[in-house]
Amino acid sequence: MSNFGKELEVQCKATVEHFRKELQKTRTGRAQSGLLDSIHAEYYGSSVPLIQLGLINTPEPRVITVQVYDASAVEAVDKAIRQANIGLNPQREGSMLRMTIPALTDERRREIIKGLHKLAEESRVGVRSHRRESIDAIKKQEKAKEFSEDESRRHQDDVQKITDKFIAEIDVLLVAKEKELIAG
Repeated sequence: MSNFGKELEVQCKATVEHFRKELQKTRTGRAQSGLLDSIHAEYYGSSVPLIQLGLINTPEPRVITVQVYDASAVEAVDKAIRQANIGLNPQREGSMLRMTIPALTDERRREIIKGLHKLAEESRVGVRSHRRESIDAIKKQEKAKEFSEDESRRHQDDVQKITDKFIAEIDVLLVAKEKELIAG
C-alpha cells in the first residue's frame, strides 16, 4: 500500500470511529451506557465526565444505573443527567441513580432513523473528502513528474478501493443500528 493509502486509511478510520461513537450515543429504547458518555457534571468546581464519578451499569435491558463513588456528588450527577436533555429522569436510591429507558414511539423511531441517515451521509462525505485530498496529492506528484500516469492511476485505484471499504463499513454500522432501533 502506498503512503497515500496509509494516510487515507488513518483519516477514514478516524471518521468511521467518530460515526461509531455517535451511534453509541443514540437512544434506541434499550439501555446503553454510551448514552451517558458525553455527560459531564460539576464536581468541586470542575467539569468531570460521569464515568469518573461513578460506575455506569445496565443491569436490565431498559435500565441504566450510576453508582456514584462520592455521596456528595449524587446531586451534581443527577442534575447533569437531567440537563443533558436525553429523556432520562434519574431516581435516587442512596448513592445510586436508576434510570428507566422509556419505550420509543414509532414517530420517534422514524425521527431517530432520519437523523442516523443524515449522520451517516455526513460521515460518507468526510470519507469522500479524504479521498479527494489524496487524489489531489497524487495528481500533484504526477504533474511534478515524480511518477508516471500508470503509477498515478494505480495509486488512485488504491485510494478508491480504500474509500469504498470505509463507506461500506459506515453502511453496515447504519443498518445494524437501524435494526436495533426497529427491534428495540
